[in-house]
Amino acid sequence: MPTGDDTPGTYRPFLEPFVTPRFTARRFSNLAALGAVSFAAACATEAPFTAPDESSALMSAADAVASVQAGPPEFVPGELLVQFKEGATATERTRALGRVGGAVAEDILTAAMRAAGRRVGVTRVRVGGDVQRAIAALRADPDVVYAEPNWIYRHAATSNDTYYTNNSLWGMYGSTTSPVNQFGSGAATAWAAGKTGSSTVYVGIIDEGYMFNHEDLAANAGVNPGEVAGNGRDDDGNGYIDDVRGWDFDGNNNSVFDGTQDDHGTHVAGTIGAVGGNGRGVAGVVWNVKMLGGKFLGRNGGTTANAIRAVDYFTDLKTRHGLDIVATSNSWGGGGFSQGLQDAITRAGNAGILFIAAAGNSTLNCETSNCFPAEYPNANVIAVASITSTGAISSFSNYGRTTIDIGAPGTGIWSTVPGRNNTSSYAAYSGTSMATPHVSGAAALFKSLNPGASAAQVKAGILNAATPTASLNGLVVSNGRLNVSGF
Repeated sequence: MPTGDDTPGTYRPFLEPFVTPRFTARRFSNLAALGAVSFAAACATEAPFTAPDESSALMSAADAVASVQAGPPEFVPGELLVQFKEGATATERTRALGRVGGAVAEDILTAAMRAAGRRVGVTRVRVGGDVQRAIAALRADPDVVYAEPNWIYRHAATSNDTYYTNNSLWGMYGSTTSPVNQFGSGAATAWAAGKTGSSTVYVGIIDEGYMFNHEDLAANAGVNPGEVAGNGRDDDGNGYIDDVRGWDFDGNNNSVFDGTQDDHGTHVAGTIGAVGGNGRGVAGVVWNVKMLGGKFLGRNGGTTANAIRAVDYFTDLKTRHGLDIVATSNSWGGGGFSQGLQDAITRAGNAGILFIAAAGNSTLNCETSNCFPAEYPNANVIAVASITSTGAISSFSNYGRTTIDIGAPGTGIWSTVPGRNNTSSYAAYSGTSMATPHVSGAAALFKSLNPGASAAQVKAGILNAATPTASLNGLVVSNGRLNVSGF
């Protein structure tokens, strides 16, 4: 069991272990394979990731039922997500739903799904009876590909109550910087070498909303170039009106910042891309970047249905509008395996977008416990554990020898937050939620220095540069911690 010198306090777990047969497919990536990726082909066209084999990825009906019976993971009561087969007629769909007394709440067919050749999206279904019985019945139906709960996801970060020059921003330091901390990400070394990012590289923040007008974030707040602000029209045809700075999937509107409740998303944004060298506040891993918001976590968490929409939103922005979106940053977790969400992550991978995910805050071994979405085996996933300022794995952090990729600073991390009356403020939080944006910022930094790099090459660059760390040895794929100093 890993230990650390920090105090976890009252962290809310991302997820609890299932007492069920687990999803056994493992992360496709490993350092040997990553080491074979050639950077000589930096100008080559981006090769799509290979999707996991469907036969190994789909849960059995028994597994799906068991995951609901297990209890701890939360899901929306009385709701299912159902994927019907492409050839299923309206009559066959109605018949299948009639078996469980189900009614269609909505059909989700995103632009990214259509671009992938899908004519049938994911259907959100309301059922009046027992969810587990409905799952079992629908999974046995010949016209259904899968049925699953509409899982609820939550972030996990806690304030532990100023930043670079006063020794507070340890996660950005390195072994040769001043201030110094050998267990930081080494970002300050990169900055000193003139490596501060590029405004042509984008990161999607799938989280709460973020305070895009914060004094340390405004210069790096991205906009959707296909949308005209305030005209009340869906100019780019993606299904969202005036989504200039992103979209709020929880509230179904274009307000990606709704006040102090969006502190977690704002904290994440600051670690990725707070403006550096401006004499105030904090600095992100990358000083020049563009961030867009995909808000799906609200006051009561977020759902699988909205997570799918958020992931597909950024995939569509890249594939149809050409935005250089290197990654989405995902500091959240919970629920169980979702084929629908994994399919969305696969579509993102095929578009060359990394899905950087928090390992979770439950001190779980992800080899034997489920840690979704961090442990989806897709090649475009980078799963992140948390370390402390002394190099120990944080006492709350999940880990996994083949499921979690790398460690990064996550304990006592200062970053941007909205203050009273929506003023610009700062606070220190802890969690794998804080470790994850360090890696998301690293992806943006690497991409800025290697514009032609594919997603696989960006991932390889990050993992191959990891510094071997005793506390992480055998607990993460890379056996080490984030180090961007040599990018």
